[in-house]
Amino acid sequence: MQLSPTQVSLELKPRARYDLIDVTKHITKNFGDILNQYRKAFYCSFHTTAGYLEQSVCEKLRHQQEYVSPFIGAFHKLFPPEADYRHDRLQLRTELTEEQRLVEPRNADSHLIFISSGMENCVTYENQPGVPVYFIELDGIKGGVCRCRRTSVLAYNGEDRVHSFKMAVPVSKHPIDSVKLNDSQNGLMEQLHELIGHFEVRNGKINIELCSEEQDAGLTVNEYETLLMQHDLVEILNNPIKFMALKGRHALAAPQLIPGKAIDYAKYDLVHIFNELMDAMGVSETVIEKILSIFIRLPASHFLSVKRHISLFVSEDRETDRGKMVFGKYQSPILVQWKPARGETRYVNITLSRFE
Repeated sequence: MQLSPTQVSLELKPRARYDLIDVTKHITKNFGDILNQYRKAFYCSFHTTAGYLEQSVCEKLRHQQEYVSPFIGAFHKLFPPEADYRHDRLQLRTELTEEQRLVEPRNADSHLIFISSGMENCVTYENQPGVPVYFIELDGIKGGVCRCRRTSVLAYNGEDRVHSFKMAVPVSKHPIDSVKLNDSQNGLMEQLHELIGHFEVRNGKINIELCSEEQDAGLTVNEYETLLMQHDLVEILNNPIKFMALKGRHALAAPQLIPGKAIDYAKYDLVHIFNELMDAMGVSETVIEKILSIFIRLPASHFLSVKRHISLFVSEDRETDRGKMVFGKYQSPILVQWKPARGETRYVNITLSRFE
């Protein structure tokens, strides 16, 4: 008898501002060994400062906390808390009321770490009994109290790609730009909702991927707050070590020697940056070498945000018995570019899949 996909939802309680939480342990504790009955699982975070790394990255980090934490820790050094982030100047946040300014977290560093480290809102894992899957929390404390986080996991055996299409995304003439893909003006979300209903997809995903010819651009799911996306993110694309330098001692003796808009770091510079970051944390040379090998092999586009694809969660709504896209309150799919696009247009391929 063929198993239907099974979805579970969890509420997680981080123990600190940064925390690694093994979701598979929580599933086993609350729902038994349901994951072992399926080949794959789709993990979804509903937060902009907490999410997952792809399985391929975690494999390089041996699925172990002693490797994952230094990996994320490198980005904590690049984007330290309480640096001069525009997002954290709450007096400039015109969308906030005076009451909201009193409680709004100053967490630009967490957003930038999420984007730059390649963390994602949704990832797919091949189920491997006994291997942890980490929910990575970057901003787990608010007002001295640990926050409550939500994640959903959908276990399944296969997927059927039911529809694909290519979409043009208008961008500005500016070299560095970010575009909110769920802006009502482009009509993408309405089109996707119609396709979900037309193909009767109750459980599945929507994959958005840059077309192969698109270079110097990336995709993420995060908060589209003007100061964060149009100032802080722009500044790190111009100079990725700016905020680390502003906080004082950093890995390069002369950071001004790096051209402001250079995205592809020299390997020599990467070694110096990460040697100091890892030394500061007392990590062994073996761990340093493994982490460096990941960054040196990958283009700097991966290092600075920049996945070429994102996934959105389609989940069954029990009230309507239909599928719908599920987002966290502040989540938006975002296209980022750091060089101008030809014709002020980028192209993405969009695929709707059904889980089976």
